[in-house]
Amino acid sequence: MSTATESRHRFLEEYRHIRYAEGRGSDDAAYYRALPYRDLTGRNSAMWEMRATTWRYFLRVVLPPIERAAARPLDVLDLGAGNGWMSYRLEQRNHHPIAVDIFSDVRDGLGAVRHYPIPFPPVEAEFDRLPFRSSSFDLVIYNASIHYSTNYQTTLSEARRCLRPSGLVAILDSPIYRRPEHGQRMAAERHADFERRYGFPSDAIPSIEFLDEPGLRELGRRLGVRWTFYRPWYGWNWHLRPLKAMLARRRPPSRFWIVTGRFAQA
Repeated sequence: MSTATESRHRFLEEYRHIRYAEGRGSDDAAYYRALPYRDLTGRNSAMWEMRATTWRYFLRVVLPPIERAAARPLDVLDLGAGNGWMSYRLEQRNHHPIAVDIFSDVRDGLGAVRHYPIPFPPVEAEFDRLPFRSSSFDLVIYNASIHYSTNYQTTLSEARRCLRPSGLVAILDSPIYRRPEHGQRMAAERHADFERRYGFPSDAIPSIEFLDEPGLRELGRRLGVRWTFYRPWYGWNWHLRPLKAMLARRRPPSRFWIVTGRFAQA
């Protein structure tokens, strides 16, 4: 077994351990069909409430102009699809999603797509090696997932290959920081917390784990991406987090913006 294969296997085993410990998944199909709007288990309700806010904003503000411009069902890559809830919701809007993930678990990965009444294809694949023809998709969505990339330039270059010339990439529910050192501190805190709680730091694959504003500007310059930033409203408690962190002398918290990007044509 190669070092890369060993690292991936270890990452997936540790990821499964953490997700199960967090209470992800259910034996009830109704749980999956209610996502992201309700967490019927009640174990991760705050997280799903935030994901639902993001999704509602995306449906209200970001997606409709793309749909109007295409004037037909969209071909969509749902990257980091997890249990497939976003692909299910896109199918309900008559689009053609493909759910992509490296995690095939039956409760919290691609194996859970069996619970949905509308079929859509699940594909086990890595972000940097997508098994699709070039110029095949109208929209590539990183579904709370781009921060698992180990190299954003490589990852986004593969998304660009898969997109049609008019296509768009969208980043949802990934932490964004004003400065990279704030994200680095978050990652270190997260690894220390995992070490304390689970006995391992969950760093078998060296994911970047966050986005930052200077990094996005540099990616835009290198790849010819024109970024657009959207700021969903998550409530006053979320809005006041930066002030609370400053008063408590803690690192600045992340923002969960929606970011879309169009690639310049060669």
